[in-house]
Amino acid sequence: MKTYLDCYPCFLRQALEAARMAGASEVQQKAVLDRVLDLLRQIEPTSTPPEIGDRVHFIVRQEVGDSDPYRAAKESSTCQALALYPRMKALLAEADDPLRKAVRLSIAGNIIDLAVGQEYDLWSAVERVLAQPFAIDAGAALREALSRADGVLYLADNAGETVFDRLLIETLDVPVVYAVKGGPILNDATREDALASGVDRVAEVVSTGSNAPGTILDRCSEEFRRLYSEAELIIAKGQANYETLSEEGPRVFFLLQAKCPIIARDVGVPVGSIVLKQGDEAL
Repeated sequence: MKTYLDCYPCFLRQALEAARMAGASEVQQKAVLDRVLDLLRQIEPTSTPPEIGDRVHFIVRQEVGDSDPYRAAKESSTCQALALYPRMKALLAEADDPLRKAVRLSIAGNIIDLAVGQEYDLWSAVERVLAQPFAIDAGAALREALSRADGVLYLADNAGETVFDRLLIETLDVPVVYAVKGGPILNDATREDALASGVDRVAEVVSTGSNAPGTILDRCSEEFRRLYSEAELIIAKGQANYETLSEEGPRVFFLLQAKCPIIARDVGVPVGSIVLKQGDEAL
């Protein structure tokens, strides 16, 4: 997905919020904003939002001297999600279609997205997403792809959301490789976050080798790129994975809540929609 002009104010907001979360002084906050403004003046129009976001958050970490400004927020999100895990597991146990419900629960977890906003209510999100119609529903295609695949490459999004992903993985009948970031960026899940969520009990946890938002393939490790190229079926969680992989073809299935109006417009759905979208065939 390309970067729109409307993305620019969001980068500044993210930078300021991250600096403040890290306890930056007013002087440091101003230095962050000045450098981000300079970056935005120089970026190439072909850059995706996650490519720019990677550089924005590098500036924050460098100016503030904190390698993981979102550490506490990630730990809190994971604790909140784990507290709900037994209730959600019970919902799946009584479901007529556990896979369908697990997909919805996984999408509900996508509300944990500090790139968009810091306020969310997890159980309210669960109740809403379980009742909300899909704006795009590739559920039948996903079920068919799962019936043919020998395994799934599952691209994680955010810490805490990892618990919701675990629920979906537990309903799948094929082996899953769960890919997390190679280092901290925003509240994206790292190996530490995946282990705290118990994902390692149900999937093999690997690193993309990159700490950029989404999945920017040319910044990932050679080992991960091999896994990606060989994967028969890829589940890509969240908006940043859509932004980076939206042209990667029909073996990719995107699960997300359209929280950003720019991404919603690109996907072709209203803001607030829940989406299970299969990647398009190459033209």
